[in-house]
Amino acid sequence: MPSKKKKVLPNADGIIKALEELYPEALCSLEYAGDPWRLLVAARLSAQCTDERVNIVTKPLFERFPDAESVVGGTVEEIEEIVRPCGLFRTKAKSIFEMSKMIVGDFGGRVPDTMEELLSLPGVGRKIANLILGDIYGKGGIVADTHCIRICGRLGFYDVAKKDPLFTERTMEKVIPIEKQSDFCHRIVLFGREYCMARAPRCTECPLRELCLFEEKK
Repeated sequence: MPSKKKKVLPNADGIIKALEELYPEALCSLEYAGDPWRLLVAARLSAQCTDERVNIVTKPLFERFPDAESVVGGTVEEIEEIVRPCGLFRTKAKSIFEMSKMIVGDFGGRVPDTMEELLSLPGVGRKIANLILGDIYGKGGIVADTHCIRICGRLGFYDVAKKDPLFTERTMEKVIPIEKQSDFCHRIVLFGREYCMARAPRCTECPLRELCLFEEKK
């Protein structure tokens, strides 16, 4: 009976090292001046919107509402007018208002630092929660956005056709050390914008080409 072909797994350590050399700073694309609440708001606005546009919109938003307490003293309608360019502005404005109200009333003005508590905030899913846990509290977390899902599949960590954020999160948290997860995700975003685009990826120029199983799977 022929032996079952052993699955070839990507070199996770090699990929991490290559990304570190390529993007040493691993900066978050959202501008939030180190403030947890501002990162939370910016992340909520980024749904179906570019980070560049979010960074433009949050400037007047944070001038008018510098913190959660100031939001509670304002109105949803005011927020709507400012965040309109981000799209889905009514839903996003309501989330920002309600999450701010909850942060002030239930968490003493502090953005919570556990997955369970973060998920209790209106408009916050696992992607945003992991961003906060990793960037603000240093607890790690795989931010399974479209870049992460696409690229980790192409690299060979799972079937490239798999488009399940939770599956990506669970798979990658097993192979990326917790202390490197946050930076890894930021680097994946940068890599996805420069080389591994959804359409027409620059495979022949890719610095991760020798570590990638995408060509083999095509």
